[in-house]
Amino acid sequence: MPQTVRGVIARSKGAPVELTDIVIPDPGPGEVVVAIAACGVCHTDLTYREGGINDEFPFLLGHEAAGTVESVGEGVEEVQPGDYVVLNWRAVCGQCRACKRGRPQYCFSTFNASQKMTLTDGTELTPALGIGAFADKTLVHAGQCTKVDPAADPAVAGLLGCGVMAGLGAAVNTGAVGRGDSVAVIGCGGVGDAAIAGARLAGANKIIAVDRDAKKLEWAVELGATHTVNATETDVVEAVQSLTGGFGADVVIDAVGRPETWKQAFYARDLAGTVVLVGVPTPEMRLEMPLLDFFSRGGALKSSWYGDCLPERDFPVLIDLYLQGRLPLEKFVSERIGLDGVEKAFHTMHAGEVLRSVVVW
Repeated sequence: MPQTVRGVIARSKGAPVELTDIVIPDPGPGEVVVAIAACGVCHTDLTYREGGINDEFPFLLGHEAAGTVESVGEGVEEVQPGDYVVLNWRAVCGQCRACKRGRPQYCFSTFNASQKMTLTDGTELTPALGIGAFADKTLVHAGQCTKVDPAADPAVAGLLGCGVMAGLGAAVNTGAVGRGDSVAVIGCGGVGDAAIAGARLAGANKIIAVDRDAKKLEWAVELGATHTVNATETDVVEAVQSLTGGFGADVVIDAVGRPETWKQAFYARDLAGTVVLVGVPTPEMRLEMPLLDFFSRGGALKSSWYGDCLPERDFPVLIDLYLQGRLPLEKFVSERIGLDGVEKAFHTMHAGEVLRSVVVW
């Protein structure tokens, strides 16, 4: 039977979110109902509320979540009731050209649940990133569930579902940071600090955190930065070059996603170094640079989407590293709140006062 649970929705562009009753259908073929244990408040949820993704209101917000499988639909073999899972928004198809070429992290045809969750009056909801986890329970495709060690704190584990994986993967997967590399990260919010943690995990020798906020630079040091650069006080490119023998960093990660920060990343890298863009630009942003600079500096210019991760490969390993004390994911959890605290958490996040507020049940 369909269930009525509580969930947080964005009903219209820019309006405060609402805590209301929503209806979860029984899982159909390939679908799973998950009882949510924790869900991080990600900037993407705020972008949905502001109409920055699309205008398919009302949205059921939340996507950075961990929980327990409650029930499964026909044909589901990946998980079973009782499994502890982290939700992901990249359920790969296994059949597209990327999957068949052995690059499923670039899947062109990812899955979501077919059925719709609704309000009690039957109004269909659009789940954020196909998940909608600011709710007691949610309906997702089975491929969006990745089993991990149940010993992991849900408030920590769920963060792999988006921001932490995006940043960590930008360093480890996209940037291919290796032992002894020098790395600079521009923008030290949740994603940037996750890139710093990833660079440290990969064995980078020098990790330079760049931001305009002294508090964020302090967080970056806690996550593994060896040096900091306050962009309000010094030229970023000159500072990074000075800290790397005058050459520039081997890998520079732009976790802001603006033309000016991308240019800083480009010129702050060593010859034949790598630039990774993980911060998300807006559609109107443009970049103008001498084409000769691209030719003469060589190297690689990459963008990183979801940290080029493969959830079934990456999530369990990262959770194991966290449980071993080798990856301090718990440091990303700034505060634990209830479902009724999401609107306030948006303001706290926008003010730069937290790495992550996490809704817990």
